[in-house]
Amino acid sequence: MDRIWAPWRIEYIGSAKPKGAKCFLCIEPGHDQENLVVGRLGSAFLIMNRYPYTNGHVMVVPVRHIGLAEELTDEESLDMMRLVKRTVSLFKDEFKVDGVNVGMNLGRAAGAGLEDHVHIHMVPRWFGDTNFMPVVGETRVISEHLFESYQKLKRKFIEKVL
Repeated sequence: MDRIWAPWRIEYIGSAKPKGAKCFLCIEPGHDQENLVVGRLGSAFLIMNRYPYTNGHVMVVPVRHIGLAEELTDEESLDMMRLVKRTVSLFKDEFKVDGVNVGMNLGRAAGAGLEDHVHIHMVPRWFGDTNFMPVVGETRVISEHLFESYQKLKRKFIEKVL
């Protein structure tokens, strides 16, 4: 059986979550830039992942704080999938990707670092984007600064989606 090691994620997974702390995905529209929200569409929004697997790693999130995928309204589900579709196009245009991983981790046993607010991960992929570093050095190389990726996607989102 093959295994994927992501030791850099333990910082996030193991961090203490203070009681009563505000959900980091519950973002008021006036605070989009400081929270790296790329854009909004109906009842969903697109946000950069601050702990990316690769540059451009984003999450599609319903505005409403909800922890169960089966309780999403049809409108929320549709808006989220519309953003997934449009983000694939953004990735192709801006990052010249060869593919995209799209997925949800539903429940802690499935790898959800945040169980209380469902979201869809979108990870851009390129041929040859893996190398010896994660295996030998237990280090993931992110080739572009998070804020640079954010600015590129935000610009394309405004151009193409709005």
